[in-house]
Amino acid sequence: MTGTGTDTSVVVERRVAASPGRVWEAITDLRDMPRVLSGVEKVEVLTEGGFAVGTRWRETRRMLGKEATEEMTVTECEPPDRYVTVADSHGMHYVSELTLQPEGDGLTTLRMTFSARPASGRTPGFIGRLVTRFGAKAVAKALAKDLADIANAVESRA
Repeated sequence: MTGTGTDTSVVVERRVAASPGRVWEAITDLRDMPRVLSGVEKVEVLTEGGFAVGTRWRETRRMLGKEATEEMTVTECEPPDRYVTVADSHGMHYVSELTLQPEGDGLTTLRMTFSARPASGRTPGFIGRLVTRFGAKAVAKALAKDLADIANAVESRA
């Protein structure tokens, strides 16, 4: 976990008692995301078809009492191993990568890597200021909560 100046990078991981295929289904089911992730209030899928490179959606979260909506785009997708999304919003460029590593005995390690940096020549907006102000520790806490929510959703379906 690092935060230097206005660039922030965070890595969190969680072991999930489910196969990579089951975890993949949970993390790529965009319409179900508000039920799975307690931090997500609404998801609006903007593209047709299955989850793949080019898939786009708007994700609305409530953070520190404020609602924030980001438009996410899948830039890399290797089912059921990993995907990468990017978002350019509020003067910031965000990159998120989720990777799934089978651990045997029906376990999967789910890792999320998140980075944020100011977009070229832009002044950071609310989310950018939040990341800068509260730093990598607060981002890591929010991401860890997302991974716990995913684990709980997938394991409860077992």
